[in-house]
Amino acid sequence: MKNRVISEIEEAFLTHLRVEKGYSAATLTAYERDLNLFIRNQGDTLTATPNDIKRFIASLNQDGLAASSISRVLSCLRSFYRYAQREGLCATNPAAVIRNPKGKSRLPKTLDVDQLNYLLDVEADSLLGKRDRAMFELMYSSGIRLQELVGIDVKDIDLNEGFVHVTGKGNKARLVPVGKAASTAIRDWLRIRGEFDLNDPLFISNRGKRLSPRSVQTRLKAYGVKQLDSSGLHPHMLRHSFATHMLESSGDLRAVQELLGHENISTTQIYTHLDSGYLAKVYEHSHPRAKRQS
Repeated sequence: MKNRVISEIEEAFLTHLRVEKGYSAATLTAYERDLNLFIRNQGDTLTATPNDIKRFIASLNQDGLAASSISRVLSCLRSFYRYAQREGLCATNPAAVIRNPKGKSRLPKTLDVDQLNYLLDVEADSLLGKRDRAMFELMYSSGIRLQELVGIDVKDIDLNEGFVHVTGKGNKARLVPVGKAASTAIRDWLRIRGEFDLNDPLFISNRGKRLSPRSVQTRLKAYGVKQLDSSGLHPHMLRHSFATHMLESSGDLRAVQELLGHENISTTQIYTHLDSGYLAKVYEHSHPRAKRQS
């Protein structure tokens, strides 16, 4: 990184995130950038006060930085000062009292059930067609992330029990269910995939290599154009649709949180954007004082 001003303590913090916390390379790069920016503004990080951080955040806001990016900067600083406290380098966390800025609420785009049926029920006779159908069925069935999908090995999936082991953000592993339609599609794919080892990737390219995230994105986009006349279909929409439909059906936010692998339930709460008609039905059915007297 150009003009790098990270000192020994900040370097140790980033090493802690990489080695002990398992943070991704992208997050580490963003945190290093945020720390550099703060150090240039503040100087010695260990002498910063809450007012110093408030002024720093105000300057970022004046520069037009998005609320989501400012929230990430604050997350970085809170984590840094927690680490510094643990190491006995400072007594308090000056970033802990600073609230995240309120940004515009952007609801995730989803597909409705009819659209998903039209997308997933497409005829799949070719090798790649069966592979693609298995991938998309699994993503919607289990709500897994794109990176989790391409990281699955054959040994990770148990179709008899109906579960798949995936490794999510921060190298955190979890067990998620695989639905009947996804299981059938995966069995169809494995039957024609060719010989394989249990340690081989579940989904491969036509050259026999582990499929890349970009390839999955390209294939799904093509399916969206063909089946839904939409060029905006992307893998995360299948995850969003899974979460929304599960929450609409069950109303169990905690269960959906576990299935998605969210560390904080506040992340899952974005999927509570249910329509008012649905909410009214749930309320009338569930609340003991909701039913009107005749």
